[in-house]
Amino acid sequence: MKRLGMAAMFGALCALAYGGWWWWAQGGASEGDGKKKGGKGRPALVVKAVKAVVKPMPVLIEGVGTVEAENSVQIRAQVPGVLQAVLFKEGDMVQAGQVLFQIDPRTFEASYKQTQAALARDLAQLENAKVQQDRLEPLLKREFITRQEFDVAVTSVKSLEATVAADRAMVDQSRIQVEFARIRAPISGRTGALSVKAGNLVPASTGSSGIPLVTINSTDPIVVGFSIPERQLEGIRRQQADKEMRIEILPDRGGPPAAEGKLVFVDNTVTPQTGTVLLKTRVSNGKELLWPGQFVNVRVVLRVEPEAVVVPEVAVQPGQEGPFVYLIDADNKVRVQPVKVARQIGGEVVIAEGVKGGDLVITDIPQALTPGATVQLAGAEGEKGGKGGKGKGGKGKDREKAADGEPAKAAPEGKPGAEPPAKGLKDGGGKS
Repeated sequence: MKRLGMAAMFGALCALAYGGWWWWAQGGASEGDGKKKGGKGRPALVVKAVKAVVKPMPVLIEGVGTVEAENSVQIRAQVPGVLQAVLFKEGDMVQAGQVLFQIDPRTFEASYKQTQAALARDLAQLENAKVQQDRLEPLLKREFITRQEFDVAVTSVKSLEATVAADRAMVDQSRIQVEFARIRAPISGRTGALSVKAGNLVPASTGSSGIPLVTINSTDPIVVGFSIPERQLEGIRRQQADKEMRIEILPDRGGPPAAEGKLVFVDNTVTPQTGTVLLKTRVSNGKELLWPGQFVNVRVVLRVEPEAVVVPEVAVQPGQEGPFVYLIDADNKVRVQPVKVARQIGGEVVIAEGVKGGDLVITDIPQALTPGATVQLAGAEGEKGGKGGKGKGGKGKDREKAADGEPAKAAPEGKPGAEPPAKGLKDGGGKS
């Protein structure tokens, strides 16, 4: 008997719960407050929507690039000695020809003076030998001296001429050594960190051996290298000669371009490991917004599509069969519209198929929204209980006000709409 009583009580509770749900679904709780009702007596959902707009939108290829200095020089000492002075500060902007380091030049100056003295001595001996040759020449013609004696004088002159030539080369070499003791900037650019401080002994570097004293990178103009998939190379090469094509550099993906330039280099091979091709652009960098070694976003603007249909990103929902949007028809009814996404630029999505300019798309999707439901636009007069909005004419005015004045807002998380997300937006079309 106890079991029968408990079963009866459970059945009564289930019936009571079902009755309460049915009463709520029919709008029997308190529907006398003057609000509009949707299907089956439910209140109309308040939604936010905007109109799909038609406007020019660029056709883009986006990627990630690395900023490179167009010229980079490692400064090394060409002569050994004690580093007397560093004539700049780390990180300074220097000009080509500016003196950067001074190595103790006394040894090289002494050698330079020595070679100059040797040159002067040999020049004097050469002058004396020429006088001697000129004196012996008429004596040879009168046969007062032998031919051998005159040949010795001629040989002495030639030998001293060779010695003087060697002395001049030694003087030049010594002068170069003195000049090497004063190290100058070969290019204009910004200096890096010092590896040797004043007072240290620096060795002479041969080739690329040894630690550089400092590295100079040119920063204006500057080069940005980036890679694209090989399938996109044909489009870039087709548009390369078009003046409309440009490359934008964005340090921040959501910010404005820091620089614009033209394509200056296309690698002659595809990297087998990644299937990508290396490209480079040269851009002005007078304000030094770009820094060598920095990772940046690269946007290749191939062309501008003059009449593209654009909706906010939050209006496009992922679905199992591809992306879709919620459209509001003239009777304020909701319908699901599959779309084909051409590309996404920032917070805007270009629609290739499925939506036309002027269509109302819902941007803030309530959890209870279902296809066929009646909705009310946020900000419409009817929401405040006024008489405006009755009839089709009133609805049209409300739709115009709400859609034109309402900015796109991000859809709340956890409210995907009628269909559960299966594929991301980018899988439905993505960026071109």
